[in-house]
Amino acid sequence: MAHDPETADQCALCGEQLPDRAVDRVGDTFCSDGCRHVARELPLPDGSASVDVEETPPVDARSSSDDDLERTFFRIDGMYAATCEAFLEAVAESRDGVVEATASYVTEAVRVDHDPDRCSAADLEDALTTTGYTAYRRDQADTGDEDAGGTRRAREMSGLRKRRSEDTLEIRYIVGVVFGTFLLVPYVTVFYPVHLAAFSDWGMLGLYGETFADFDGFLFLPLSFVVTGVVLYLAGMPLLRGAYISLRLRRVNTHVLAAWTIVSAYVYGTLALALGRTDVYYDLTIVVAALVVGAIFHESTCKRRASERLTDLTASQVAEARVYEADGSTRTVPVDDLEAGDRILVRAGERIPVDGVLREDGCTVDEAVVTGESLPVPKAPGDPVIGGAVVTGDAAVVEVGADATSTIARLTERVWDLQSVDHGVGRRADALATRIAPAVVGAILVVGIAQYATGSAWTTVTMATLLTVVVASPWALAFAPQLSVAESIREAGERGIVVFDETVFERLRAVDTVVFDKTGTLTAGAMTIHEATVPDDLLEAAGALERRGSHPAATAIAAAVDGDGTAVGDTNDRATTDGGTDEEPPADERADTEATTEEVATGETTEDGGTGATAGTETAPTVEAFHSHATGVSGVVDGGEILVGHPDLFRERGWELEDRLEQRVDHVRERGQLPVVVGRDGTAAGVVVLGDEPRPNWEATVSSLEDDGVSVVVLTGDEASAAAFCEAHSGVDHVFAGVSPAGKTAAIGRLRASGTVAMVGDGTNDAPALADADLGISLGGGTALAADAADLAIVDDDLAAVEDAFTLARAARDRTRQSLGLALGYNVVLVPVALAGLLNPLFVAVAAGLTATLVGLNATRPLLDS
Repeated sequence: MAHDPETADQCALCGEQLPDRAVDRVGDTFCSDGCRHVARELPLPDGSASVDVEETPPVDARSSSDDDLERTFFRIDGMYAATCEAFLEAVAESRDGVVEATASYVTEAVRVDHDPDRCSAADLEDALTTTGYTAYRRDQADTGDEDAGGTRRAREMSGLRKRRSEDTLEIRYIVGVVFGTFLLVPYVTVFYPVHLAAFSDWGMLGLYGETFADFDGFLFLPLSFVVTGVVLYLAGMPLLRGAYISLRLRRVNTHVLAAWTIVSAYVYGTLALALGRTDVYYDLTIVVAALVVGAIFHESTCKRRASERLTDLTASQVAEARVYEADGSTRTVPVDDLEAGDRILVRAGERIPVDGVLREDGCTVDEAVVTGESLPVPKAPGDPVIGGAVVTGDAAVVEVGADATSTIARLTERVWDLQSVDHGVGRRADALATRIAPAVVGAILVVGIAQYATGSAWTTVTMATLLTVVVASPWALAFAPQLSVAESIREAGERGIVVFDETVFERLRAVDTVVFDKTGTLTAGAMTIHEATVPDDLLEAAGALERRGSHPAATAIAAAVDGDGTAVGDTNDRATTDGGTDEEPPADERADTEATTEEVATGETTEDGGTGATAGTETAPTVEAFHSHATGVSGVVDGGEILVGHPDLFRERGWELEDRLEQRVDHVRERGQLPVVVGRDGTAAGVVVLGDEPRPNWEATVSSLEDDGVSVVVLTGDEASAAAFCEAHSGVDHVFAGVSPAGKTAAIGRLRASGTVAMVGDGTNDAPALADADLGISLGGGTALAADAADLAIVDDDLAAVEDAFTLARAARDRTRQSLGLALGYNVVLVPVALAGLLNPLFVAVAAGLTATLVGLNATRPLLDS
């Protein structure tokens, strides 16, 4: 397909802006070799390898051609079922000026495209706060602070608001259950014995039957009617609201079946008391409302506790920036107040707030959180820098770009876009309810018509039809699955697997392909020394110097050198100082890193200006001078001048760098590892090789997925050499290297065209792909945005837990099926009893209690043996 000239500056796969040097292929243009590889290996469903640019539009694209439209995202408290999605969409779209609304109960989010002049965000917030729902802007805290959007404070306040809302509902529920308990007392002491006496006149039972033979219901009616009504209002309101919304949408779900039961029992009981009868079913109203709504709250509580386990994740967005004034002073302003052309100061260890261009001196930048590239990148004046990246060496003066936005902010909006259309998957119970409801209605009509045809009074016809609902409606279908899901979420959490919504287990079982990010997912995400061709005393001196550096490589070298100057983990196979090794390291050691720059090791300075002694060293090297450069460090250690860093630093300072060392550096880079040259007194003496080790259990995890018939794909922003170890595993079907974040999302879209896809990642750059996948899995060491985008998170950062999640999903399916079968036990018991003419409140109470007990026992049994 010919490239559209209007989008000729965009990648044909991912829609990202093309770099200066694009890769052309048969008329299509790609932003990287990684996107080109994806387009070639993962063709469109029709078999075409060419891609329409619009297949994966840029983040800011709109379905409407009206440039004046505004897109607003809302969080919604009170979404419990898939029917909530259609209801809230209808509410939003009924407003003048709204073009489109999309809701997702999985992420409790609503996305609205609207004309702000005809319908403001505040108007939409008021409209969506209806019928038990509470809406608030996703980019603001509940303090009303417009500038709090996207910050950790905003997320914490949003969570606090949600907890308050849930706590209010729980209080109402508890009060309602307490009221209901008082009403159950006369049932236990009076009504149940009376109904039991109908089958026996033995002893006290006979006295009960005689005493209440002429029962006057009007004496009991006012109190019981009011108390049961209070229970319905306080405890049963979430259930009644769900049924109301479902009926408005003409979609029958389990809430409708349960609501039919409690309302029918309430009306029947009122008529029975008015007629002086003792077959009153108020107890069923109380018990069913308490059980179903209790299961709803239990599920909500399990979800909330799961999400609270991840509140300490690192936030990747910056709320404030330090602006350079004309006189050289600085002032701190909110990031939203930045304008194109402003110059901002970013110190070492800080995140760059927005995209821009580096000015003045050079620096080193870690862009892994955005690009997935594990190795820090040196930047020179005039080079572009990415908002969200971390300055790891020296300070940076950045000129704000034209749109004064951050790549992180655009990734966040992309995640919200994808989450908002992540519709909930219909539960098996709701599908079953849709099939059963017509049968229940049919039974009601048959009984009512039969009673009317025989000339029965209107009260008899009414009570017969109401009793049919009590017997035939399978209310327990609204109780059993939610209790089972809640317990599955709780048990998964105990195993370090945090599940965010109840559809996760269903989607896990359907997964055909698992896509892994490499850096920090299949690898440990921390630099270590693989080998060193440096004399021991020089390596020890370099370690002492690097304790003062801020680069991740400095941290690794300083941490890995012990008191004898030996690289930890490399004591037996150290290379000689002749500049090479006899054998190339095995493929599984060729990895790179996504080092965490916030965890920079710092040395303690002694009074004489040196560093403290290294563990196990009697006389530590003394650092007499230290200087940091964009590409390394230099200084004086024990009287000798030491230089550690990139080969360019040695050339700049005029130090001797032999050809054999340059060849060694090139060879190391080809293997996807980081070479650091170390020299003394004007001469480069050797190379320290740093890399990111694969996780010890990555091969076992991939093998287990292979055994389950699941395809494995690896996507990484690193070069192909860094991902070479993945290709060696028989269970890995494809490895795509050098892929941009948008390219990852495009690859996920193509894989989804032929099956169900799960994505495993840990970085902010993975977030859009995590959100776009059928199932997103984030590791515990990941960023906040990755966790927000994922459907489940591995808290303990254990890759083996991915396979455990699949095992739990299969066990959860079996348990839910069993619970659904047990839920129908209520009707299986009562229908024959009713047909035999033996029905009374005692049998109904026994059937309800037995059903609830069996469902509860099944739901709380362990999913796995160990």
